[in-house]
Amino acid sequence: MARKANTGSADAANPGRLKQIALTYQMTRKADPKVGLVVAGVGIGVLGVLLAIGFLIGHPVYLGILGFVLGLLAAAIVFGRRAESAAFGQMEGQPGAAAAVLQNVGRGWTTTPAVAMNRNQDVVHRAVGRAGIVLVAEGNPNRVKTLLAAEKKRMSRVVVDVPVHDIIVGDGEGQVPLKKVRTTMLKMPRVLTGPQVTIANDRLRAMGDLMSNMPLPKGPMPKGMRMPRGGKMR
Repeated sequence: MARKANTGSADAANPGRLKQIALTYQMTRKADPKVGLVVAGVGIGVLGVLLAIGFLIGHPVYLGILGFVLGLLAAAIVFGRRAESAAFGQMEGQPGAAAAVLQNVGRGWTTTPAVAMNRNQDVVHRAVGRAGIVLVAEGNPNRVKTLLAAEKKRMSRVVVDVPVHDIIVGDGEGQVPLKKVRTTMLKMPRVLTGPQVTIANDRLRAMGDLMSNMPLPKGPMPKGMRMPRGGKMR
């Protein structure tokens, strides 16, 4: 009975995965019309090369099977990268896009979206991990520098001896493109222990945040979103 139940759950999960892949492909194709040809070309190319080698050495069956498997793997890798690029392209320039990226940085990071914001929708998000505290700002470069300075000053009251890094999202000098925010954070040296990260999170959480009582949807914030006039801006 247990084996039948496990088989049933696996069968139910497969349609879900296939549907997700199909939706991802449709989304990617809108931004990258050639994705199907490129992915197919990579897979067929790998299969063709290994199959040709198989005929040369007298083992076309073995090399053909290996080529089929490696072709699928190469196609999946290429598709994943193009899908990721398409997703970043759609989020680029939208308010709150950096928050969506931070929520997918990986395990070991605690993300708090919109810890500081102004009326122009310039916003600062915070992530805490083994590398310390990372403040990620998006908006006008000149205005977000003021937001970053104010947030650092505010945090200095409750956290001590914790490295603070800041990232301004953009394509200008000294800025980090949206698609490179995650890799930039993961490359930061890990200088804190697990307990130190927990302590820093607890202190920052106790300090309170601008958006702590406001529900923030996952992904980019709507372009029409405005801060309430009665709220205090940082």
